[in-house]
Amino acid sequence: MAVKAVVPFLVAMMLLTGVCNTLLTKYQDMQCIAYCTPNTSGKKPKHFEQPVLQTLQMFIGEMGCWLVIGAFNLYQRVAARKAGYEPIPENANGVGGTDTPASEESETAEVANPLKPAHPDDEGRLPLVGWKVLMLALPACCDIAGTTLMNVGLLFVAASIYQMTRGALVLFVGLFSVWFLKRHMGLYKWFSLFVVVFGVAVVGLAGAITRDDKARPSSTTLSILVEGVHSEAVSQAAMTIIGVLLIAGAQIFTATQFVLEERIMEKYAMEPIKVVGWEGLFGFLVTLIVMVVLHLAIGTGYFNAREGLYQMTHYRAIAVSSLLIMISIGGFNFFGLSVTRTVSATSRSTIDTCRTLFIWVVSLGLGWETFKWLQVLGFALLVYGTFLFNDLVRPPLKSCVERTHEELLPEDPIEHH
Repeated sequence: MAVKAVVPFLVAMMLLTGVCNTLLTKYQDMQCIAYCTPNTSGKKPKHFEQPVLQTLQMFIGEMGCWLVIGAFNLYQRVAARKAGYEPIPENANGVGGTDTPASEESETAEVANPLKPAHPDDEGRLPLVGWKVLMLALPACCDIAGTTLMNVGLLFVAASIYQMTRGALVLFVGLFSVWFLKRHMGLYKWFSLFVVVFGVAVVGLAGAITRDDKARPSSTTLSILVEGVHSEAVSQAAMTIIGVLLIAGAQIFTATQFVLEERIMEKYAMEPIKVVGWEGLFGFLVTLIVMVVLHLAIGTGYFNAREGLYQMTHYRAIAVSSLLIMISIGGFNFFGLSVTRTVSATSRSTIDTCRTLFIWVVSLGLGWETFKWLQVLGFALLVYGTFLFNDLVRPPLKSCVERTHEELLPEDPIEHH
């Protein structure tokens, strides 16, 4: 019973850390750093706009997985010494020795250890060690592009619209799984993807036709990009459309990341939390190098690394929120992997839907955005399309149901943020 009681805790912590990731990032975007009080010069307030730095702090949070791995290993060694025996050495695939009779007779399933593979490796996969670990730099680069684009998009839209638009990921994961992984997708799954796309379009329309100054602080960088155009021409509707397109387009890179991870994990075996840790390390190094290059080449707006670091270290609200974001991202990866291994991937997708709802409710409660009835319709379509795609609801026509079901991504893609 004690083991079963841990599952609600894992689910609750996954929800909490997931909600905090988005809300804290939006909180950073809303921080005023210059011309915050009414002034006679007529200059508009300047807010924190550093999406590349926000990507960097995400990877620092992912690297925090190595702290969890080290803590688990230390705990196992201490526990083994107190018990007076040495732990059974792992084989080349990272799986322990033979099962004991007690483990076979146990009636209550234990909470899955996220440090172990999702299943015993009886498929002949090779351990992902040595120079082969560098292959994880490819999905990490996709993560850099996707996360940065989403951070830019979040500057222009409300937190709830941001989270709902991320639902377009299902579309690209489905398409890429069919094209590159040669998976089969039934008629009702194609229908679910259409519903998801329509839902994203409705969510974007809801933000475009409703003026919401609370959710979109004035963008200095956007004004620079459209220099020469009258400021009124860059309307709130245009900003929302730009933000939605950036976030939806970023899902192409995120889906590519999932497909690359799937292809790698089809041949090689590694604990999921170590995959996150390695991708965090590679992502941090590549992002840091790109930041320096862009700072020297451009040095303005989103690419002014010096100004961004100054703001992050000299403004208390930004510094504290950065630390909390790193902690919440690390926690989200750990609790998310634990939930996926302990319960199921479909349950995790349901929890992610609840995360979107909580972000919406909290944003409304904090006064960060206004309520839009059309957004309710878009959210409902997103939920139905996602649930239909994940086989959580029955297809509208019984003839659409396949007799044999094939998972698009059997390894359960790892979501990092």
